[in-house]
Amino acid sequence: MKTTRWSRWHHRFHQHLLGQPKLLPQHGRLLLAVSGGQDSMALLQLLLDLRHLHHWELKLWHGDHRWHEGSEQIASELQNWCMQQGLPLLLSHARPVEAKTEATARDWRYQELLSHCNNLACDAVTAHTASDRAETVIMNLARGSDLAGISSLPTKRALRANQPDSPIVRRPLQEFSRSETSAICTELQLPIWVDPSNTSQAPARNRIRYSVLPVLEALHPGCSIRMAATAERLSHQASNRTELAELALQQLKCNDGLDRKKMGKLSTTNRQLLLASWLKSSNVPQVSSKQLLQLSERLEPGQPGGKATLSKGWTMNWQGETIKLEPVKEEPATSKPVNPRNSAKKAT
Repeated sequence: MKTTRWSRWHHRFHQHLLGQPKLLPQHGRLLLAVSGGQDSMALLQLLLDLRHLHHWELKLWHGDHRWHEGSEQIASELQNWCMQQGLPLLLSHARPVEAKTEATARDWRYQELLSHCNNLACDAVTAHTASDRAETVIMNLARGSDLAGISSLPTKRALRANQPDSPIVRRPLQEFSRSETSAICTELQLPIWVDPSNTSQAPARNRIRYSVLPVLEALHPGCSIRMAATAERLSHQASNRTELAELALQQLKCNDGLDRKKMGKLSTTNRQLLLASWLKSSNVPQVSSKQLLQLSERLEPGQPGGKATLSKGWTMNWQGETIKLEPVKEEPATSKPVNPRNSAKKAT
């Protein structure tokens, strides 16, 4: 791909990276997820044009979810275009069961990215914009969410949850809105491949994208970027709170559990926070905020001992001085009784 002129978009992106040097470290090895849509194509061009200044080693990957009949054609055309530009493109094609819903498609996509990043010893880069993050904030607020939900889609995080040493997924385009990535593609004359599923009004996110966010932008221009910036600040607060919770848990641990008396002296809110952190570090599947509140209230001083069933068969019990977790109990395999008549037949 030929380097384009230095545009206002290049300048803004370059200044953004200089202001956050840990976002895309210089001399880093990066694997960019390219869907072929306007966001990823805009980011691809910006990264290529700034590569000589930041000395990145850039590789490209495309995941075909096979959600529509033309997905394989898009993958093929995108790969051919990349080859013409001298940019090798790694391809992954999902099986129908792997990307049946939005959630399973996301899981498959990140699993593929993780696998390629481990093989290439690099970090992943995605083209999530401020608009994507604003949509997530609105959707989670509407459904009811805690701080972690509102601050989702951080600019960088471990690609595999709860494994800080895993490759990092980096999202450097959250300084730009979707309308701006469209302008970048137009001004820099970049090709775009449109995924029909992104224009459907059926998914909740798409309804927010086409019906809610435009109204907010008309009322308060630039609100997507401001909401994304707020979510990023909240993500830092969530990280700080998690670190403090982990330190506090060290003071509460005893006898393969937590000190019930010390836990009872804390406020209801702090008990919720520490319980959530403890359950997460113990690999207990996600527990709802409502149940965390109920557990916290049952651990107040003067409350009797008890036992609660958590998700996926886990249980938490508090008797005496200790709060303990019990994992799922696997039922022992039982052998079928032998029919004497059958045994006699086999013996003859």
